[in-house]
Amino acid sequence: MKRRHFLKASAGAAAAAPLATPALAQDVRQWKMVTSWPKNLPGPGVAAQMLADRITALSGGRIEVKLYAAGELVPGRGVFDAVSEGTAELYHAVPAYWGSKSKGILLFGSQPFGLRGDEQYGWMVHGGGQDLYDEMYGRFNLKPFLCGNSGPQWAGWFREEIKSAEDLKGMRFRTAGLASEVASKLGMAVQAMGGRDMFQQLQSGALDAGEFIGPWSDSALGFYQVCKYYYWPGVNEPSSAEECAINSDVYAELPEDLQMAVRVACSSLYGDVWTEYTTNHARALPKLVEEHGVQVRQLPQDVMVAMGNAAGEVMAEMREDDDELVRRITESYMDYRSSVSDYMVYADNGQMNARALDYKY
Repeated sequence: MKRRHFLKASAGAAAAAPLATPALAQDVRQWKMVTSWPKNLPGPGVAAQMLADRITALSGGRIEVKLYAAGELVPGRGVFDAVSEGTAELYHAVPAYWGSKSKGILLFGSQPFGLRGDEQYGWMVHGGGQDLYDEMYGRFNLKPFLCGNSGPQWAGWFREEIKSAEDLKGMRFRTAGLASEVASKLGMAVQAMGGRDMFQQLQSGALDAGEFIGPWSDSALGFYQVCKYYYWPGVNEPSSAEECAINSDVYAELPEDLQMAVRVACSSLYGDVWTEYTTNHARALPKLVEEHGVQVRQLPQDVMVAMGNAAGEVMAEMREDDDELVRRITESYMDYRSSVSDYMVYADNGQMNARALDYKY
C-alpha cells in the first residue's frame, strides 16, 4: 500500500472509533456522613462540613460526601451505631460520647487534667495511640481518625457563684466523657445531652449548670442568656478531639490512593480546626463580657484540687479495668502524659509563664 493511502485509511479508522469513556465517571462513590451536630454549628458543625468537602476534593471527586446533621438521618448520639451497622459510610463526632461502648474510648477524646491538643495528637501519631485506637474501634467495625480539636474547653456556665467544692454537691450538671466520672465523684448529678438541649434545660431550671465547648460555640447556642457566671479553666477537658470514623468494610474496599485521601483529609484538618477554635474563642470572649454582661470567673483552687483528686481516682480505676485493652490504652496514655508533662515545664509552660510577666512589648 502506498504511504498516502495508508495514512488516509488510518485516519478514517481513527475517526470511526468511539472515544474511550473516562474511568473516573464510572467509579464515583456516594457517601453519607452523619454527624452529632446541628448544621453548621460554629466549631464542630463547621468542621464536619469542612471534612466532607476535603474528602471529596482530595479524592478528585471519586468520593462524594453528603453531610447529614444530627436528626436528619439518625439522632446525634446514634451516629456510632449507624456507621458500625452500615446505615451510613462515616460519621463526625467526638469520642467523649461513646463511653457506654467502652471507657477506653474516652481517652482518645479528652482526659481531665490530661493532654493538650498538640500532645493528644503526638500520642496518637508518635506514642502508639493510633494502633490502640484502631484496635478498640475495630471491635465495632469502624476505622477511626482524629480530625480536629477544640483546644482547652471551659469549666462551664453556672447560675450561681462557685466558692468551694461543697457548692458542687447535688448540682445538676451537663458534661460528657471522663469529665462525667469526675463530676459524679464530686457529688454532682451528671446529665448527658446535646448543646441545644442543654440550653433548654438551663432555661427551664432543670439544670443548674453545664459545660459545652468554649466562647465561640457557646455564644452561638446562647448560654449567656440563661447563665451569667462563666468559669475557667476547663481542667475537666484540657482539649477535646473530634473524630471521623468510617465503616471498616467500606474503608477496606477503597483502593490505596483513596484510603490515603481519607487519611490526609482527616490529618490535615486537625490543625485547621484547632486554630480556628482558638482564634474565634479569643474573638468571642470579649463580646460575651462587653455586650452580654457575662461574668468570667476562675475556679477556686480548692475546687481544682478536688477535681484533680477525683480525676486521679478515675484513672486508677481505669488501670484496673476488667478489659485488658482498656488497661493497655490507659497505661499508654499515662506514660505519654508523664513524659510530655516533664518536658512542658521547660517548654510551653515556661514560655507562657514568661509571656504573662509585666513588661513592655
